[in-house]
Amino acid sequence: MAMVVVLFRSREDKAELGTAALERLADLGVTSVTLLRDGAIAGLVLEGWAFDPARANEATCAVAGACDPMWTLHQLAQTVVTSRPSQMEEMT
Repeated sequence: MAMVVVLFRSREDKAELGTAALERLADLGVTSVTLLRDGAIAGLVLEGWAFDPARANEATCAVAGACDPMWTLHQLAQTVVTSRPSQMEEMT
């Protein structure tokens, strides 16, 4: 599954996950999206089996309105983190 994080300048009146934006994301192959924001920076976490990370700018434009300067972070690694079994569990 492709995953990419896109950071862009936050414009509180623009970035939204409305119907039109979600339809465009689906057209791009995005199956999961997370919108993050603070006072200055907004971010999208985009995932999808059919999503091409090279189209991250298109996806961001669909959500953010204007296509302001953006920074794209591509996935380098993914792993599952689990706790170690307790000594009691190891004995059984």
